[in-house]
Amino acid sequence: MSIDSRTPVLVGAGAVSQRIEDHTVAREPIELMIEALERAADDAGTRELLSRADTVRVPKGFPPYPDPGRLIAERFRANAKTELLEIGILQTTAFGRSAAAIAAGEEKVALVVGGEGKFRALRAQIAGAEPDYTDQGDAVPDVVVKPHDEIMSEPELIHGLAMPVNQYALIDNAMRFAEGKSLDEHIREIAELWAGMSRVAAENPDAWIREPLSPDDVATANEKNRMLAFPYTKRHNSQWNVDQAAGLILCSVGVARELGVAEDRWLFPRAVADANHMVPLCERAELHRSHGFRVAGRRAFEIAGVTARDVRHRELYSCFPAAVRAQIRELELDPTLPVTVTGGMAFAGGPLNNFVLQAMVKMTHVLRDAPGDVGLVTAVSGLLTKQGVSVWSTEPGARPFEFADVSSEVEGELARVECLGDYTGPATIASATVLHEPTGARAAFLCDTPAGKRTIASTPEESIARLTEESEVIGRRLDLAPGHVAFS
Repeated sequence: MSIDSRTPVLVGAGAVSQRIEDHTVAREPIELMIEALERAADDAGTRELLSRADTVRVPKGFPPYPDPGRLIAERFRANAKTELLEIGILQTTAFGRSAAAIAAGEEKVALVVGGEGKFRALRAQIAGAEPDYTDQGDAVPDVVVKPHDEIMSEPELIHGLAMPVNQYALIDNAMRFAEGKSLDEHIREIAELWAGMSRVAAENPDAWIREPLSPDDVATANEKNRMLAFPYTKRHNSQWNVDQAAGLILCSVGVARELGVAEDRWLFPRAVADANHMVPLCERAELHRSHGFRVAGRRAFEIAGVTARDVRHRELYSCFPAAVRAQIRELELDPTLPVTVTGGMAFAGGPLNNFVLQAMVKMTHVLRDAPGDVGLVTAVSGLLTKQGVSVWSTEPGARPFEFADVSSEVEGELARVECLGDYTGPATIASATVLHEPTGARAAFLCDTPAGKRTIASTPEESIARLTEESEVIGRRLDLAPGHVAFS
C-alpha cells in the first residue's frame, strides 16, 4: 500500500527512571528529559531527528522551568518552536497536535517530552535542603496551551474537596450505587483491579514499584496503607513521588524514509479524540457517567476504522479506580483483558503531567512486538473532567490520521445542574465518602435538593462517618443547614 509522505509516524520512544537517595547527585528533570529524547532517537536509529525538530511539546509539571522546550531545543541545536501544555491540558493533546501538524505539512519532526523530579525534591526536603534547577530567567514559550475553564467550583473548594482522591471517591461510590453493588463487593472489585495492575508492574523493569500485591494488601487500611477517602486507601492513589521522564519522536513518513528509519520502528497514530468540555463534579447530573469518554472513544474508533473488540493492548489512565472503571464501561472494552501494559500510575509511577508519555513508550514496544495489533492509550485531566483517546498500530488505517475535538458534542449530551453554595432543607444523597484527614474523619456528601439542584454537605460527626463506611447511605434523606447535617 502506498503511504502519503506526510503521514505521521512515531519512530522513537525512550524512558528514563532515576532512583538516587542523594539529591545532590541525582540529575534534575530537564536532564532526564534530554536523556529520554536521546534514547528515543537511538530507538529510531538516528539522532539527526533531534536537531531537525520543528517543535518541542512539553506538558507542564512540577519543575519550575518556564520554557523547558527551549532548553531541550538548545541542547540539540534545533531551530524549534516550543510549546508548553499547562496542567489541565490532556496529554493526548500533545500527540494530536504533533500528528496533525505533520499531516498538514506544517511540521516534519515533533518532539514530545516530559519529566518529573519529585523523588529528588522529596529527598532534598528530608535533608532540609532545596533541589537545584537550571535558571531560565523570564523565558517564555512560543506557544502556551491553556485550559479554557476551571476544574473545580467554589462550593467544592469551600467544603474541602480540593484533593483529587476525595472527588474520585465520590465518583466511584456513585458508580457503585448505579451498578447495584454492595459496599463489600465494590471494595473487593477495586482491590482486585489494582492488585492485577501491581502484577503487571512487577514484570515491568521500568516500573517504580515492582511488588505484586494481593487484593487484601490493597484494600486493608493500616499504618502503611492508610485510608484516604473511603473506599480508597493509599495504595489506590497515583504514585507521583518519582523521578521519571519520557521522550517521543514523531515525524512524517517522508522524513523517516529520508533518514533511513527502519519500517519496523514505525507506529502509526490512527486517531486522537479529545473531549475538553469542563463541568465541575458537583454540577454533573449523572455522577456515575463519563459522557466524554463515550463520545471520544466512539469518534476515535470510527476514524481509526476499528471497534473496541479490536483493541488488544490498553493503557487506561489510572489515577484512581473510578477512572479505569468508567473507561471500561463507556468505551465498552473487554473487561477480561488487562487494563495496563505498564502497571498503572500507582505502581509503574505517576509523574504529575507526564504518565501518558511514559505509557506511550511502553505501548510502542508492545505494539512493535505484535505487528498489526491495535493499542489504546487514554488520558484524563482534572476530576474525570476531560477525556482523551488515542489509537495506535504498526499498520496505517484506511483513513488518514485525524485529531478530533468532540467537546461540543459532549456539551450537548452532558446534563448539568446548579450547585448551591448554601442550602437549608431536605436533600437526597447522590454520593458520599468519608475523608480521612489529619484532624480526623469527615463524612462528605453530594446531595440533590427537591428543586433539582445540587448541594454539598460535610460533617465530622463520628456516628455519621462510621455509618457512611458501614452501610449504604446513597439515596437516603438528609436535613441540612449551615453547620448541621442529620439523617431524616
